[in-house]
Amino acid sequence: MKKVSEMTPQELAEASAEAMWRDDGASQALGMKLDHVGPGEATLSMTVTQAMSNGHGTCHGGYIFTLADSAFAFACNSYNAVEVAQHCSISFVHPVNIGDQLSAVATEVSRRGRSGIYDIRVTNQEGVAVAEFRGHSRMIASTRIPE
Repeated sequence: MKKVSEMTPQELAEASAEAMWRDDGASQALGMKLDHVGPGEATLSMTVTQAMSNGHGTCHGGYIFTLADSAFAFACNSYNAVEVAQHCSISFVHPVNIGDQLSAVATEVSRRGRSGIYDIRVTNQEGVAVAEFRGHSRMIASTRIPE
């Protein structure tokens, strides 16, 4: 592997994601897939299972939040800094059914100092937006991958 100082921004984002994914038991246990990562951006997907349903027969909002939160995590940690969620909010805009294929696309809005803001749109297999999530990140350590 290249030294961190020799990596392109895309290579650094991919190496950071690989390091995070190894220890991300929650995302893996829910069947999430990391479809794309780049500097300040990430896309994760997941199929909604029966075990994720609520008392209304639709997807429990906590699972939608978790998918969006995981995309947020991979986007804000794409610079080899250790970042955590400082604040998150979500608006559910369309019901999600069992069997739906969800995709969460995280995009960096702002990154200054130790803080960042990211927007995550969750869509279903038809491209319909089902949730809008905004996350605020805070850097707690300067690097994930040692030089």
